[in-house]
Amino acid sequence: MNESAVPDAPAASSQEVDTCFARFIDVQKSYDGVELVVKGFNLDIQRGEFVTLLGPSGSGKTTCLMMMAGFETPTHGDILLKDQPINGLPPHKRGIGMVFQNYALFPHMTVAENLAFPLEVRHLSKSEIARKVDRALGMVRLEGFGSRRPAQLSGGQQQRVALARALVFEPDLVLMDEPLGALDKNLREEMQYEIKRIHASLGVTMIYVTHDQTEALTMSDRIAVFNDGVVQQLASPQTLYESPENAFVASFIGENNRLMGEVVEHLGKRCEVVLDSGERVVAKPVAAGGIGSRTTLSLRPERVVLLEADDGDGERFDNCFTGTVQEVIYLGDHLRTRLALCGNDEFIIKTPNAEGHPPLRPGQSVTVGWTWQDCRALDA
Repeated sequence: MNESAVPDAPAASSQEVDTCFARFIDVQKSYDGVELVVKGFNLDIQRGEFVTLLGPSGSGKTTCLMMMAGFETPTHGDILLKDQPINGLPPHKRGIGMVFQNYALFPHMTVAENLAFPLEVRHLSKSEIARKVDRALGMVRLEGFGSRRPAQLSGGQQQRVALARALVFEPDLVLMDEPLGALDKNLREEMQYEIKRIHASLGVTMIYVTHDQTEALTMSDRIAVFNDGVVQQLASPQTLYESPENAFVASFIGENNRLMGEVVEHLGKRCEVVLDSGERVVAKPVAAGGIGSRTTLSLRPERVVLLEADDGDGERFDNCFTGTVQEVIYLGDHLRTRLALCGNDEFIIKTPNAEGHPPLRPGQSVTVGWTWQDCRALDA
């Protein structure tokens, strides 16, 4: 596609950047009047931001999106768009683009007719509709596909059409509900970068719902991690991965080794934990309680270093332990090795597939080490 098909977004003024574009204020939602599926949800979204609502099924993320779209009504709280409350505003008057997982294309219409539909209901002229449809097809790299029907397109092409239809009337806000869930891995990755490219080019604000943490990390400016109707942490992808605030976020974002134990000493910026298996570990107290409190230690597999025998490397690490190899999985660029270590038979380490790294074997005894900064003491 010619890059000129997607115009550069105009530079935002400092006032626009500082203005909150969309806002959830103390929003709650109950379907039966008893159980809350969304509990006190607060979120400020800046103009042009890409915010993802991430969490397991039933965590409340899609309900929040549907309330912003107008398909659900908050039980309590307010939703604002451009500083105006929209709780009572019907969906068709909110000016919001929407992309669904099942595409929701009209099968009896051509691609061009699908894209023209939201423009026709807004009573644009035929010439303006034709111009905007051509421009939207260019955005999603489907020039020349206007005369085809949805059944003549692949799944990835249909999703591009659904995205183009959400963008064709030039909304300020686009909502996406698990839009890539029906695509295979390669198509899904391709569409992730396509959506990210379009977002960067147009400067449109996007709220995206997914349960796929890799998808969220790839695309988002900020991610709100949901569980049981509550946002557990709201932060950038890097912060969520490197500095999870609780055990749920640590386990939901990326792979994570968990070791259970009890806090026995606080040492300034560090704490000492006795594991249930008896070993003593030095860690970073993030959400650990006082002495005697139960805690979950969180440790990323790639932060665990395989130590060679008698090479002195162990002196660099605050924590060194010996375990037994249970399983080695070849993953191309790296090896994923499962150890029995510190009372955990599912302890994972990742080692690069490179020269100088001899292959490990099940039953082999190995020594590993990690620093206290990489080991986070979280809630129990």
